[in-house]
Amino acid sequence: MKKLGIVSYNRYCNFTNYGSALQSYALYTTIKNFNPDLYVPVLVNYCPDVLLDADPLNPFEKMWDQDDENKKMVELTMPAIKENYHKFNRFYCERFVNTKEKYTSQNFESISGHENIYKFVCGSDTIFCPEEFGFDDGYYANYPCMKGASVAYAASFGDTHLFERGGENDAYQLLNERLKNFKAIGLREDLMIPYVKANTTVPVQRVLDPTLLLTSEDYDRIAEERIVQDKYLLLYARRYNPKMLDYADKLAKENGWKVIDISLRADNVQRGHQMLYEAGVEEFLSLVKYAEYVVTNSYHGMIFSVQFRRPFVVFSREQCDNKIWELLSLFGITDRLMVTGKEKYGEIDYDKIHAIISDARKKSLDFLQMELELL
Repeated sequence: MKKLGIVSYNRYCNFTNYGSALQSYALYTTIKNFNPDLYVPVLVNYCPDVLLDADPLNPFEKMWDQDDENKKMVELTMPAIKENYHKFNRFYCERFVNTKEKYTSQNFESISGHENIYKFVCGSDTIFCPEEFGFDDGYYANYPCMKGASVAYAASFGDTHLFERGGENDAYQLLNERLKNFKAIGLREDLMIPYVKANTTVPVQRVLDPTLLLTSEDYDRIAEERIVQDKYLLLYARRYNPKMLDYADKLAKENGWKVIDISLRADNVQRGHQMLYEAGVEEFLSLVKYAEYVVTNSYHGMIFSVQFRRPFVVFSREQCDNKIWELLSLFGITDRLMVTGKEKYGEIDYDKIHAIISDARKKSLDFLQMELELL
């Protein structure tokens, strides 16, 4: 029995990130469902150096919007933040086989001896984004024990602009060295595929985010039962956007729905919102599944709306537009991306979209299986 270490962005997010937890869960589950004689997945409890001082119980410290109002919102939301934190920890403990130890740059080289892990998958999410994580040794398989023994699945460069201008600089040279560490690379977006193909000799392919490798029936197995009995609109905000907030309120009022709100805007209770920042991963899945409508600026909020065939719009968000646009383009519903809240959009043909997902899923699964066979 061979153990396969999954190295990804998950436990050490600075605040609630259902997408990071669920992409790890989906990749873990997918590999587990492959031939168990090939590899048994283990989630590596890994913290990159850039997140060593991040405190999930103090999200304001790393928030984009550093102002008194947002600080106050975090303080008011603190009881829910603490409850959410413990639910996420439970999710990681109960839904995965985890490494026995926490690993950082200081002890990663001991992982093979301590955990019997000699092969690795890096992915997914924005682990290749230089602006977010630099060129982290774990995410780029640059620890000696990972070199030549790793593949990347659905890794993303995010909306990086570091490599757009071409030419030679230190970042290019460093990236080229890091890419040599992998036996195959699956990228989540098209943005950097031409560059990676031109600068590596390994197989490279665009693949689906791991959360789309599973079906809604797979998520039904872990989702909570219906939590809110009334008809409701789910507002899931990864960053404060007053236009999105107004849009959600207007749509809910027009349809007689209540608003279930997963955000740090504690004062939205004055708008009549039911605040549920404390929702765990399984509760989040339920809240999406049973919503009459989803309004979000989250990439994975969009994905799970599609998984559960819910009507939705996704608002533009800094550093996220490329990945959102590419996926909406694949689905043929780019009109669902909003900036002002006044944009017009058509109906969503979910039968057509899920046929597209099914085809892309097969290609992505084939590529992932090929990657594992290379290890």
